[in-house]
Amino acid sequence: MPGWVLVGLGGFLGSVLRYGVSGLVQRLGPTGGAFPLGTLSVNALGSFVIGLLGGLADSRGLFGPGARLLVFLGLLGGFTTFSSFSFETLQLLKDGQWHLAGLNVAGQLLLGLGAVWLGWGLGRLPGVSA
Repeated sequence: MPGWVLVGLGGFLGSVLRYGVSGLVQRLGPTGGAFPLGTLSVNALGSFVIGLLGGLADSRGLFGPGARLLVFLGLLGGFTTFSSFSFETLQLLKDGQWHLAGLNVAGQLLLGLGAVWLGWGLGRLPGVSA
């Protein structure tokens, strides 16, 4: 199957999942919609999953080129969203919510990097498999 088809299929699935998960978290979250918790959640979860699968791939040689295109670039690329994070932060700044904008930036960076690091470490542990 051509690479662009794999990326497109994965991207479609990831985007639909992001829409569902982000919307659910945003509606059920404790902030009442005042803070973009849905985007923060999908980015942290996606970072953890890409770290975990990347660690597994690195330590066990999993995922061929096609699977990497489908899962890493397509699915997880569609699931996570830097552009929404950026736009939501801009909206917070425009609304004078400087503290929430700062919290969003710090949270995205710390949770995202922490999640990918944790996932990577877990993926490289002996006995962990996909």
